[in-house]
Amino acid sequence: MKLLAFDTSTEVLSVALTDGTQVWQHTGPGAAQASSALIPSILDLLMQAGLALAELDALVFGRGPGSFTGLRTACSVAQGLALGAKLPVLPLDTLLAVAEEARFRHQPEAQALQLTALLDARMDEMYVQRFAWAAGAWAALDDCTLRRPDDFVPGAANLLAGNVFKVYAGRLPVWPASQCVQALPTASAMLRLAPALLAAGHSVDAAQALPLYVRDKVALTTEERAQVKAQAALASPS
Repeated sequence: MKLLAFDTSTEVLSVALTDGTQVWQHTGPGAAQASSALIPSILDLLMQAGLALAELDALVFGRGPGSFTGLRTACSVAQGLALGAKLPVLPLDTLLAVAEEARFRHQPEAQALQLTALLDARMDEMYVQRFAWAAGAWAALDDCTLRRPDDFVPGAANLLAGNVFKVYAGRLPVWPASQCVQALPTASAMLRLAPALLAAGHSVDAAQALPLYVRDKVALTTEERAQVKAQAALASPS
C-alpha cells in the first residue's frame, strides 16, 4: 500500500511515506513549529518518492492523546489533504504507536509481550495505557487514562515505553532500566500498524478525522502551578 503517516502530538514532528516497498522519513522539531513544518515536510517526501498525493491509498495521522495544538494541526492537515485528494483517513492512537515503536526497536522477535505506554501530559500528569502483543497484533488491555507519576503502578508489564522517564525521574516506581524504553509515536510505527487497521475497516472520511482528547483542561492556574512545584520539591532528594 502507498501510505503517508504523520504525528505532531509531542515535541517531535514525525512524517513517513511508503510506496509499499521503500520508506521515506522526516523527523524534526514539533510543538509550535509543527504547524509550519508539517506540509513542507510532506511535500518533500512526496517529491523524494516521486509520488503524487492522489496516488496514495490512505493518510494516517496520530489522533492523540497529546499536545492540544499538535493534535489540531494534524487533524486539520489530514482533513485538508484527504478532501483535496479524495483519500480515506486512518486516525491512529498515539499510545498504540508508542507501543509499536518500542516493540519494533527493542523486542522485534517477541511472540508475546505486555507493555504500558506512557506519554507526558504536562500539568504533572501522564497518559497511560496498557497493551498486549500476541499473534502478530496489538490489543488494548484498557482505555487511556491520566495518572500522576507518584500514583502510577506498573502492574504486569514486560516493558514501560514513552517519554516520561527523565521528566518524572525519582517520582516513578523503581523499575529495571532495561525495561524502560524511551519511545515516541513515530510515523514509521504508524505505517507498520496501518495495513491491518485499514483492512479491518478503521478508516474514516476526511470530515471524521478528529482528535482524541483525554482531558479538556489545557493549563494550570497560578495556584495549581505553585502546588506542583512544591510537591516536586518535596519529592526530590535533598
